[in-house]
Amino acid sequence: MILIESVLGNARDAVWKDRLHAARIDWLVLDQWEAQKNRFRKHTADNVEIAVATDRNTHLHDGDILVWDENVPCAVVVKVELKAVMVIDLTQAMAQPPELSMRTCVELGHAIGNQHWPAIVKGNKVFVPLTLDQKVMSSVMRTYAFPGITYDFVPGAEVIPYLAPHEARRLFGGADSSGHAHSHHAHGHG
Repeated sequence: MILIESVLGNARDAVWKDRLHAARIDWLVLDQWEAQKNRFRKHTADNVEIAVATDRNTHLHDGDILVWDENVPCAVVVKVELKAVMVIDLTQAMAQPPELSMRTCVELGHAIGNQHWPAIVKGNKVFVPLTLDQKVMSSVMRTYAFPGITYDFVPGAEVIPYLAPHEARRLFGGADSSGHAHSHHAHGHG
C-alpha cells in the first residue's frame, strides 16, 4: 500500500508532460464523488493499493500525479471521470416581469424536483448533473418549454472550478449510482 499525503504535480504542467512522455502510467480512476474525498483507499488499474490522506480542503483533480518513480520511470496518475452537467441559464427569465419570472422559476424548480434531479443554483445558473441520457433530459426540458430559460450540456470538468467542494459533492455525489449518496431524503418523502 502506498500512502499519499500530497500531490506531486499535474500531468498538464510542462515539466510533468516531458517526464510522463516516456514513463509507464498506472491510472487511479475516480468518479466525481471519490475525487471530492480527502481520505480513501482504492486500487489503481495495475492493482496497486493507494491510501489517500490529504489536507481537509484539498481534493484530487484529473491529471494529478500521486507517485513518481524516476528509475523505472513510472507514475500513478489520477483520472477523474466526470459526468456532463446540464447548465440551465435563467438570465433571460430574470429579465422578464417579476410575476412571470417568479412563476417560471417555481415551475422549473417543481419540474426538477419531480424528476428527482439534484441541482445547485449559483447566480443566474442552475447546475444539474446528468442522471439520465442527455436526450431524455433535453426532451423533459422541451416538454416544459419554460419561457426565457435556455440550457446546455457542459463537461463536468468545466463546471467543477465554479463549485465549492460541498456543492460539487451534492451535485455529483447524488448522481452516482454506486450507492455512496442517495438524495431522496432531501426531498421530504417518507
